[in-house]
Amino acid sequence: MHSPIAQATARSMRWALACLLLTLPAMLQAQPGVVTPVTDFASAPGNGWYSFASSTPRSLAEVIDRSRPRAAASAAGQLWLPPGAKAGAGVPAVVLVHGSGGVYPELAEFWAARLNAQGIAAFIVDVFGPRGVQSTADDQSLVPFSADLADSYAALGLLASHPSIDRQRIAIMGFSRGGTAAWRTAVRRIGAGLGQEGLRFAAHIPVYSGGCTGITSIGVRPGVFGPSPMLWLHGDEDDYTDAGDCRTYAQAIQAAGTPAEFVLLPGARHKFDLNDPRRVQLPRVIKSRRGCPLEFDIDALAYRDRRDGSAIASTDVGTFARTHCTATGATIEGNRSAREAAAQAVDAFLKRVFRL
Repeated sequence: MHSPIAQATARSMRWALACLLLTLPAMLQAQPGVVTPVTDFASAPGNGWYSFASSTPRSLAEVIDRSRPRAAASAAGQLWLPPGAKAGAGVPAVVLVHGSGGVYPELAEFWAARLNAQGIAAFIVDVFGPRGVQSTADDQSLVPFSADLADSYAALGLLASHPSIDRQRIAIMGFSRGGTAAWRTAVRRIGAGLGQEGLRFAAHIPVYSGGCTGITSIGVRPGVFGPSPMLWLHGDEDDYTDAGDCRTYAQAIQAAGTPAEFVLLPGARHKFDLNDPRRVQLPRVIKSRRGCPLEFDIDALAYRDRRDGSAIASTDVGTFARTHCTATGATIEGNRSAREAAAQAVDAFLKRVFRL
């Protein structure tokens, strides 16, 4: 029988390993070596890291209202063009947005490589590194969620200027926190607040998305989301971001008129796309609690209590959420069979969307 000291030491080692797994990839990728500043991609640059102008809105209200000032910021992204991409080739592209742990190797080694093999360019956006943050797993307020949206739309505009890329065939795919950005960029008012006139994402792919539980309304009305199709991918054993709530939300979006497909992956946990098959406990991460009664109308930016429909003042939302909607502790686990199933679903979806 292990002593209390030995048990405590083992718990500390597991937590240290979990922190390393979450933050080390971000630390490595956030300092990629040579980063070239650009204002656009008109010169048809090749593969590499680039920095570009973005902003850091503090709230969705700042995102939606173009007249409100937004703090200027730099974003960074790694461009992966498929072999043979030339000016005028009309190559489709996907913006890849990381989660709370920052950029991790599989974004390039698996997802970008997979997309390139299909003749699709990839652009991995680093939201955290340029803002001096490694991870937000323990404190999401370190970087506002609205910054993810700003960087995503800045990346869309940048890719649209590349002579090799078809500006009408650029999708967004996000993971966990980045999955929230992947579906929120489909909201019409958000696109109008951040995007260029006549330019929108051709598709949205949230992967084990956050944001479905807690402050997300399931009462989606027609016209809130744009017409671009959505593909949701989620593990049925995910104890970090709940699959059931995301499926309910995707169904509501579908019912409101936006094509939305939900793929549930049996046996998959959070971050199933990692190479590492070990199950790692994350006792301190903050997660949303299933059955949270806080409802957020993302179009009207209004909060209410789902149980009785009463309005909740924005100043009271934090206390309400901490009381009713958040918990700590979750697991992550790589699962290559689930990842392959997810990748096949993405391949088929993009083949239809991009008319490959």
